[in-house]
Amino acid sequence: MKKNLLKGALASVIVLSTVAFTSIKKQIDVKSSTVVWTGKKVTGEHSGTLQFKEGHLMVEDGKLVGGEFTIDMTSLKNTDLEGESKQKLEGHLKSEDFFGIEKYPTSKLVFTSVASKGNGMYGVVGNLTIKNETHPITFDLKYSEDAASTTLSIDRSKYDVRYGSGSFFDNLGDKTIYDNFDLDVDLKF
Repeated sequence: MKKNLLKGALASVIVLSTVAFTSIKKQIDVKSSTVVWTGKKVTGEHSGTLQFKEGHLMVEDGKLVGGEFTIDMTSLKNTDLEGESKQKLEGHLKSEDFFGIEKYPTSKLVFTSVASKGNGMYGVVGNLTIKNETHPITFDLKYSEDAASTTLSIDRSKYDVRYGSGSFFDNLGDKTIYDNFDLDVDLKF
């Protein structure tokens, strides 16, 4: 009797410990998840979109604990211009002056630490790789069971994207393009 009770208790501990540390890999829906970029210059701004190649969040016991995302840089589109101006800007952004998509067709973000701030908000530290340059980045991410969102501000000059940067070139005047660009990210699962 004692032996069966002990076996039952041990089985319960094993089941509970397995349940207590359930880890789920939540794949994003790449077709409905969005990345909207905004780049600013002295005389205005441009915006557009990028698409995910793949990505997921890691969740344990309903709490966000990690994530990894790959952006398809060849999907870079401009949304505020039309016709020849649109094609020209997209071509320039895809060229070696900016993101060099032929040589670097993807960019990647890997979470290195995640801390809950309460109410579904998380502070995230990650490594962002653009053009084979990797640097740490920090941001807040709002997470719910079927969606997540964030806004990232990225200093392009850290990733060897220097064209028109006042940090590297003098006397650019109104041709100066600001180093930081923003990404508004909405993830769907």
